[in-house]
Amino acid sequence: MENLENLINELRLLPKETPWVEFKKDSLSDPKEIGEYICALGNSATLHDKNYAYLLWGIHDQTHEIVGTHFDFYKKKIGNDDLIPWLTQRLSKNFNFEFDDIIINNKKVVVLRIEKAKLYTIRFMDHEYIRIESQKRSLKDLPQIELKLWDKLRSYNFESLPSKESLSQENVIALLDCQKYFDLKNIPFPSETRSILYYFIEDKIIVRQDDGLYSITNLGALLLAKKLSDFPSLSRKAIRLVVYSQKDRNSSTRDYIGQKGYASGFEGLIDTIKITTSSEIVQGALRTNVNLYPEIMIRETVANALIHQDLSISGSGPLIEVFPNRIEITNPGAPLIDTKRFIDNPPRSRNEQLASLMRQFHICEELGSGWDKIAIECEQKNLPAPTITVYDENTKVTLHSYIPYLNLTMDERIDACYMHACIKWLNHESISNSSLRERFQLDDAYSSNISKIIKAAVKNNFIKPVDPKTAPRNMRYYPFWG
Repeated sequence: MENLENLINELRLLPKETPWVEFKKDSLSDPKEIGEYICALGNSATLHDKNYAYLLWGIHDQTHEIVGTHFDFYKKKIGNDDLIPWLTQRLSKNFNFEFDDIIINNKKVVVLRIEKAKLYTIRFMDHEYIRIESQKRSLKDLPQIELKLWDKLRSYNFESLPSKESLSQENVIALLDCQKYFDLKNIPFPSETRSILYYFIEDKIIVRQDDGLYSITNLGALLLAKKLSDFPSLSRKAIRLVVYSQKDRNSSTRDYIGQKGYASGFEGLIDTIKITTSSEIVQGALRTNVNLYPEIMIRETVANALIHQDLSISGSGPLIEVFPNRIEITNPGAPLIDTKRFIDNPPRSRNEQLASLMRQFHICEELGSGWDKIAIECEQKNLPAPTITVYDENTKVTLHSYIPYLNLTMDERIDACYMHACIKWLNHESISNSSLRERFQLDDAYSSNISKIIKAAVKNNFIKPVDPKTAPRNMRYYPFWG
């Protein structure tokens, strides 16, 4: 453990033992009792929102003076087994623990650091323990406490876990894009380091450790890292952008791996996508660059992929693939809501802290209206509706460039019809043959063709008539969920 003496001195400043800190002079050496304490302290750390719990030998439990210990975890044997392997075999696998020792003023202190329980309770020899004040108790005897602990475990939060620990103030400033944070929040840049750290702690970008140093959370690193490669556990969550010269995947011309955090590198990413999706049009003597996709569509789709990804899936991050006729944006994790309800549903995210800060940074929409804007842009620019494909552990959104109406498949026409109905419904309106023709920018000659699309959309349960008894020429429709 780094900064061990600082940690001990910080813990000694506590007014008394806590549910996650236990001091022992020299009396605790029984391996079974040590295992029970590890279990109890780790569960208590979760219950009290602490990343670690501590068991210290050589500290007086009342005065917190350093009195020294003879306990030697290196030499401790249980039969033929060493202490640490013996404990590891009998403890559940949802946490880690670490012994260390140090000599302070010629007196030995042993520190056992215990990670908090994650996903489920820590068990020792098939029993669960918890600390109430400074007393170790069986968890099954405390049903109300057990319920509270499980509530904490169910809300396990990848964003709040440390991505890099034991950092000085200077380390934090060097690793994170502090200027970008204050620029995005439209706050004047503080003149003092402690003020910068204050904002970061408030937004859970960093946390102050028990030894007085700092940890950068996964949230802080993902959003504001100057270089994600400085955070090895997160480097695979960097955004990857692949550009293809043809419509298939055998023609990649460029392959970018994002170096910066999602917030610090967002504008640069969007600019790169815009450059790769623009084409030059010659009008008379003038050359004009025209983008195949409205910027708002690109921004909102990329932001949604970042916010709604399942961060618990290891070894996988957001992927953006640019083809001559489409952009495919894939993120780890299946959607939390039905893909047909993206437009009307209130915002819901696996990563609430990430989503909240992205909204404060004005990178995504506050009220979940991003999909509304994407749909409206598709209609206004006469683009096909985005396609959403769900796999076991991934979700892919495809943005299509312009396709003439006659080249659209029936499925693409039905998707556009359904999205048109959703937009109308949000405006307290319904669709008709006429409004759908207007959406496709078609004249009256296509009336019968549009009727076929509407009938197919009804048959496939995408839309339904407002009043089935209305005369055909006056029929109006709304989404199936309307």
